[in-house]
Amino acid sequence: MGRGKIEIKRIENTTNRQVTYSKRRTGIVKKAKELTVLCDAEVSLIMFSSTGKLSEYISPSTTTKRLYDQYQQVTGTNLWNSHYEKLQESLKKQKEINMRLRKEIRQRIGEGVDDMSFDDLRGLEQDLDTSVKIVRDRKYHMIATQTETYRKKLGNLQETHTHLVREFEARGEDPYYEEDYESILAMSNSGAQILSYRLQPHQRNQEEEGYGSYNLRI
Repeated sequence: MGRGKIEIKRIENTTNRQVTYSKRRTGIVKKAKELTVLCDAEVSLIMFSSTGKLSEYISPSTTTKRLYDQYQQVTGTNLWNSHYEKLQESLKKQKEINMRLRKEIRQRIGEGVDDMSFDDLRGLEQDLDTSVKIVRDRKYHMIATQTETYRKKLGNLQETHTHLVREFEARGEDPYYEEDYESILAMSNSGAQILSYRLQPHQRNQEEEGYGSYNLRI
């Protein structure tokens, strides 16, 4: 008995539809390969499933671009006209945006303002005032941040100074007695690094104002 004729209509069941597509896609690609080998034909296949998945085949003896160019030459059609027109339109819009931005930049530095109306000049002035406020706020924020950082560093130095003074006083030594620390470094074992502190009487002047009674040098 021969196979019954299958009615060609859309398969409603999603799973069956995908299975059928996969099988028939494989068969079509197989036939395209056979045409390429047996008949020396140049074949190109492009298929999209219902889910948007791309499947394609191109004969090894050619390329997609070459085949499309040949198609355009034979049929007298141009596949790229619409795409080219869209690119031209997009390029035109980008040029307009670029020209507008260049004009705004020139106006912000005081160029090309002679032809501006009163309302445009007022708007430009407001924009510049807003920009200046943003820059000034950022500057003040950086100053405040750096000031706080230096304040913390100064606090750490003052704390270290106080700790060292107390250690000297606990040993009954004068924390402000000057001594040649080079001799102490020379006596260190195997060149071990020694962090030496020298406390000098603080000389008050305009530059050192606010740093405590004594200056710590490391």
